[in-house]
Amino acid sequence: MKRKYLFGGLLMAILGAFIALIVYSKIIVKPMVAASKDSSSVELQNARAYLTSMQTQEGQIDFTYAAELTVHSVVSVHIKMAGTPENPILDWFYGDRNSKPKEVQGYGSGVIISSDGYIITNNHVIENAESVDVTLNDKRTFTAKVIGRDPGSDIALLKIKADNLPFIKYGDSEQLKLGEWVLAVGNPFNLTSTVTAGIVSAKGRNLHMNEGTAYSIESFIQTDAALNMGNSGGALVNTKGQLVGITSAILSPSFAYSGNSFAIPVTIVKKVVDDLREFGEVQRAIIGVNIQDLQSDDATKLGLQDLKGVLVTRIMPDGSAKEAGMKENDVITKFDGQPVNTMPELQEQVGKHRPGDKATVTFVRGGKESTIPITLKNIAGNTKLVTAAMEESENVVFGAKLESLDSQDMNSLNIDSGVKVVEVNKGKFKDLGMAEGFIILSINGKKVKSPGEVRQATNDGKTLKSIEGILPDGTMFNYKFGR
Repeated sequence: MKRKYLFGGLLMAILGAFIALIVYSKIIVKPMVAASKDSSSVELQNARAYLTSMQTQEGQIDFTYAAELTVHSVVSVHIKMAGTPENPILDWFYGDRNSKPKEVQGYGSGVIISSDGYIITNNHVIENAESVDVTLNDKRTFTAKVIGRDPGSDIALLKIKADNLPFIKYGDSEQLKLGEWVLAVGNPFNLTSTVTAGIVSAKGRNLHMNEGTAYSIESFIQTDAALNMGNSGGALVNTKGQLVGITSAILSPSFAYSGNSFAIPVTIVKKVVDDLREFGEVQRAIIGVNIQDLQSDDATKLGLQDLKGVLVTRIMPDGSAKEAGMKENDVITKFDGQPVNTMPELQEQVGKHRPGDKATVTFVRGGKESTIPITLKNIAGNTKLVTAAMEESENVVFGAKLESLDSQDMNSLNIDSGVKVVEVNKGKFKDLGMAEGFIILSINGKKVKSPGEVRQATNDGKTLKSIEGILPDGTMFNYKFGR
């Protein structure tokens, strides 16, 4: 009897398992198979999106490939220069002229961009340096030659005599997206080969750092990657190990990392470096307009529905914009097809071009959008390329590179003429302690409004009897020599 019940129980268990197998295969498995065949099903699309997301996250979190690819291509830059007094011009005139300033040393980072030894760093790292040394990641040290520098973009180009060097390839900073992971590679606190990670927090930031420099370009990539003293001139790379920016600044009350760091986008860097290698000078193209960010009041006055674009506040005579038919109060929305909603975005797009290049400008006037061709010019108002020799002969006096003041400078200082010092190299002005941003109002008793007039007033850079101007801090300055 017990055997009969045991056999019956076993039979019921087998039957139950058989029924469960049929139900599973018919009801559960079949819909899943059907879903796998139907590529348009919501379930499959969601599954694929999830898998793609997981793969992307894994690729971003694992930085080892990008770090290994780039860390050997970032160098330490050491400079030596003569020290200067706190107020160099006044100390020169009224202080001890026979005292010798102590030597000052500084450091930063650099990025190797070619196997034969071209290195990018920041202009502010090496400006006024009397000597520049570069130490590679393998501890070899070389004396570097300064090929050229551009205060307007804060980029400088160095060259060392070496071959077969590891270098970083250019990426595309315009393809960076907010929230994308990036690495900062540099030498903070003079330490070697330091890698930090963060995300792209913002693009097109203007920190007004180069306002004392003529025709400055600021369109920073903002990240939360940790930067500290010594990181300047280092590499900002994407997860593929491609160069997308040159680290340049931090925004912090203590001058130490506090969550905001900034890099110059490689779109600007590449163009500046190419110019310095080929010409020794940056070929700066301009539209020939004064601009400002579009505000809500401006949009209301102009009858615009959206706060998109950059407002043209002035058209320069004989400039590219005037020749193309643009007018004041035009709102530029695109340059060469690229949307521009802020001044830095427009400056970045124009900054990729050289004088003589042809481009298109899209703007709104009277509620109607138009696109016109434009031929870009240089600062002198023509389409010629500028060589170092031309700059030396036309715009350099007593070792200082000069630029005429634009209307914005004159309005802010309430003056009607003047010449700005935009770069100081070896010469009499540097010996006097003159700094970038000094504005010359008159020299040898003659008011000046262009570099050419300064050359004429000084007998082609041979005579200096008096100088009147404005120091970078806004203090008026007037001095006569030989008293």
